[in-house]
Amino acid sequence: MGGSPVVVPYAAYLRVYEPLTAFPEPERTHWYRYAAAGAARSAQDELRQSLADLVAVPPVAVRVQESRDAFVALIDGVTHICPWRTRLRGWLALEHAGKLLPDPVLDAMLPPVVRSQAAADHEAWRGRNPDARPWIRSATWHVPVRWFALVGDDEREYEPAGAGESKEPLMRYRTPMVQARRRVARTLRVLKDALEEGPLIDGLVDVGRWLEEFHPRSMVELDYGGLVHLMGPDQLAGDHSAEDVAEGLAALREGDSAAAGVAYERLTERWRAVRELQFSS
Repeated sequence: MGGSPVVVPYAAYLRVYEPLTAFPEPERTHWYRYAAAGAARSAQDELRQSLADLVAVPPVAVRVQESRDAFVALIDGVTHICPWRTRLRGWLALEHAGKLLPDPVLDAMLPPVVRSQAAADHEAWRGRNPDARPWIRSATWHVPVRWFALVGDDEREYEPAGAGESKEPLMRYRTPMVQARRRVARTLRVLKDALEEGPLIDGLVDVGRWLEEFHPRSMVELDYGGLVHLMGPDQLAGDHSAEDVAEGLAALREGDSAAAGVAYERLTERWRAVRELQFSS
């Protein structure tokens, strides 16, 4: 599945890597062997497979078999696993698309009969797996502001193309689960004291609930993914979005709404410029 030189943009990812001990048998043994085999997979590999399914005739809205692949990270000598779970995420993405796109556009992409079968399959599967949740969340053409509340600027990792072990540029943050949860709680306290209820608070509450589903010794990763190919080295090198969020929250905590506005405007302008690139030719 790997090896293709074609880069498929432009998605960012929020991932949770759980220690092997968090997985029940026989899944734990599968991931132990998978990690030992060193079968490295990238986000581009996963995205290429998803797009290949969609261009098939007829298109495959959701894979028939769940993926047996995962991302692997060795953290302080402990193997952590982030399963792809592409089938579950495919169902969730299809539901989301149905809320965002008009029916004629959806019909052109995926015929109604394909979507109806996928919905029926999901309902039946959910009945057998009521507690299932994805290990990966994704966003296209941007990184949601609320994701930056989970990480700190000191956890930022940037490598330009050709540096490190990969030829691809890298931009990511990694933080322990306990730290991510603590930051969510602190951020919510500040926002609820300073702002009215709205999408920002609701979105962060949703992320916080999602994080609670995982092992406390997990690791949370915010990965710019394909956005690194869109933004360019100068823009990436100067991107300190987590610092902007922290600065804005600190200002709100002190009651300085003007300073908070400056930090938020700096952040939103940066990501507005990135999102507008999807309309360029």
